[in-house]
Amino acid sequence: MQLSVVILNYNVKHFLEVCIKSVQKAVENIKAEIIVVDNASTDGSKEMIQQLFPDVIYLYQTENLGFPKGNNIGVHHARGEFICVLNPDTIVAEDTFEILLKTYQTLENPGVLGCKLIDGSGKFLPESKRGVPTPWVAFTKVASLYKIFPKSKWFNTYYAQHISENQMGKVAILVGAFMFMKRDLYMELGGFDEGCFMYADDIDLSYMVSKTGLQNYYIPKTTVIHFKGESTLKDGKYMLRFKEAMQFFYKKHFKKSPWFNAVMNMGIALFALKKQSEKSSDQHSINHYILVTNNAALYQKVVNKINKPLDWVYFLEDIQTINQPEKNIEILIDNESISYKDYIAFINQNQKANKTFKIRSINSDFFIGSNDKNGRGEILSF
Repeated sequence: MQLSVVILNYNVKHFLEVCIKSVQKAVENIKAEIIVVDNASTDGSKEMIQQLFPDVIYLYQTENLGFPKGNNIGVHHARGEFICVLNPDTIVAEDTFEILLKTYQTLENPGVLGCKLIDGSGKFLPESKRGVPTPWVAFTKVASLYKIFPKSKWFNTYYAQHISENQMGKVAILVGAFMFMKRDLYMELGGFDEGCFMYADDIDLSYMVSKTGLQNYYIPKTTVIHFKGESTLKDGKYMLRFKEAMQFFYKKHFKKSPWFNAVMNMGIALFALKKQSEKSSDQHSINHYILVTNNAALYQKVVNKINKPLDWVYFLEDIQTINQPEKNIEILIDNESISYKDYIAFINQNQKANKTFKIRSINSDFFIGSNDKNGRGEILSF
């Protein structure tokens, strides 16, 4: 077994369906298994998995055990030489895992590999690559100094801005939404520390890997969509857990001092306040749709669902011929006609204020997408 893909789910049934379908495509040429650990979902995820994915290893938990323990359970059952810890609100390209398996063999002392992540609107997610959030580094993030001095090594460490989003390189920290590594290494380190319920676990694991002398790498040769905001809302409970997680990491890895604690308490408070104030961007009222499919029956279903202007094209390149700059356009893309890889590349290349995107996976009765990194995704059923 080359690869085990471990997906931890909690009440994101529709995103999970699309995620699994994209993973199935990506492992067609690899000896692999898909493991879904479910943290006591109540949204019909269990029934959906049993009906649509009988070959997926499904481990239903009777309570929400948190991110670290849930993933540890999945990796414990894994048989692959490599594992990929993957969020359920992601879409991978058809060649994502083949690229990483091949690239891994060319790297010097590889530890964890991450890839380029974009949100549902096609925008790059800077947390794809990060530095160790020491008190000073955390302060540069909280104070937005990394934006003011993006080229200074004193201020640009938080998002590892010494390398660009399209440049492969060594980084300290990778994000838990997508972590690719040898299973033996994961097990040797004890996996995610279960003393942390969520949010600092990926920082902690990345940091522990680097302490072994291995090197974590950011690999933008492949791009993955991370819709974000699906597994949890950024509410008061989120802020409390985030604060606890950061305190857990600092207490575990750094010496205590009055200065350290003062800076961290201020940083955590400011960061939490900023997160709490972040809101989803204004949702534009869609007044024009474009459907990309070669399926006439699907076109008719969408027409019956949408009582607004709808253009129907067969190919992504045909969209460029439709010029509606004054309108808010939603582009609906059918995966039966367009690959996940082409969809990912398309939204990454077409980030515009008046355009939003949704994708339909093969045999699904809905389109799914999100308009920004902070808000919940949207589902268009038909």
